[in-house]
Order: sequence, then C-alpha cells, then structure tokens
Amino acid sequence: MARSTGPRVKQMRALGLDLPGLSRKTIERRPYPPGQHGGMRRKRPSDYARQMKEKQKLRFNYGIGERQFRRLMVEARRGKSETGKKLLELLERRLDNVVFRAGYAATIPAARQMVNHGHFRLNGRKANVPSMRVKEGDIIELRERSKKLKIIEESLESVSIMRPDWMDFDAEKRVTKITGLPDESSVPFEIDVQLVVEYYARLL
Repeated sequence: MARSTGPRVKQMRALGLDLPGLSRKTIERRPYPPGQHGGMRRKRPSDYARQMKEKQKLRFNYGIGERQFRRLMVEARRGKSETGKKLLELLERRLDNVVFRAGYAATIPAARQMVNHGHFRLNGRKANVPSMRVKEGDIIELRERSKKLKIIEESLESVSIMRPDWMDFDAEKRVTKITGLPDESSVPFEIDVQLVVEYYARLL
C-alpha cells in the first residue's frame, strides 16, 4: 500500500485523535469520524478493528507505507527488547522524524521534503534519505545556505510540540545532538502498541 495522501484532518478524525507528525491542525471542532453518520453512536469495534486502528495511527503519523512498515515490524521482532517498544524506537529514530521533533519542520511530511532536498547534514555529511536512522551521539545540522530559509525560521519560532529529552537543540547554532535513544514514552500521542504487535502476529 502506498503512502496515504488524503485529507489529513479527515484521517485524524477517522482515528479519533490528533497526530502531530501528520498535521498541525486538530480535530477539536469535530472530534468524530467523517461522513453523514460520523456523530452517531457506534457499536463496539471488534478486536481486529482496534488492532487496525492502532496500526494506522503509527503509519499515518510517521508516513510509512504498508510494505515498509512490515519490514520494520520484522526488524523489531528480531531485536532483544520487547517488539512493541523496539518498533516505536525505530520509528522515532528516522531522520525525517528527528528533523520534525527538533523543530525544523512543522510536520513529518514537510521534514521529509526538506531531507529529500538536501537541507541537512548528519555528522558533517550530506543526509538526503528520510529513513536514515540516527543513533546516540549523532549531530544533525542545517546546510549553511539553508539556515536562513523562511519556512525553517518560521517553524523554529513556533515549534509544534516539545522536543523530546533524548535530543539537545542548540538554538544559536541550530544544531541538534542525539543524547540518547527514544522509548515508548517518546511517541507524542496515545498508542497501544501491543495491539499493533498482535495485528502482525497473524501475518508474519
């Protein structure tokens, strides 16, 4: 399945929560599913529906295609830590997410575009692959000629969400250092990752 390109607020309303990586907008005005009967009381969802919903939260927020998400799940299952916790760590360590969480971009899609266009350097080298994975001690910085870009300046002046405690941001130099590894508490929205693990247990 390809990356979703539909209306972002509509996607969030279907899932029933705000996804800060997907959009700066919120569902506060219409916190119910889209459609003619969205505001009506609905029957209790099945276990499969609940599992699917949690999976879609992660896919939409981080902008991951289904095939890529399965590969991440396989990698998480091979890790030494709990599968769910490892999956969240791998998602948070993506370069496009790090660029977003550091405040350089308003959303992950915007961060992905910036990375693709080569605006960042990782440990002094050009980094233009959004799925690159950071590790403790890594340093992310803007290219010299990208430091004055209006879209980046505006984003840094109005950061979408708080920076996580596993990164250190130097506002003067606009440099971000990874000081640790993210855990399940780093995800900026409510998620029951065990349901995601259960969803893929039947498929992998």
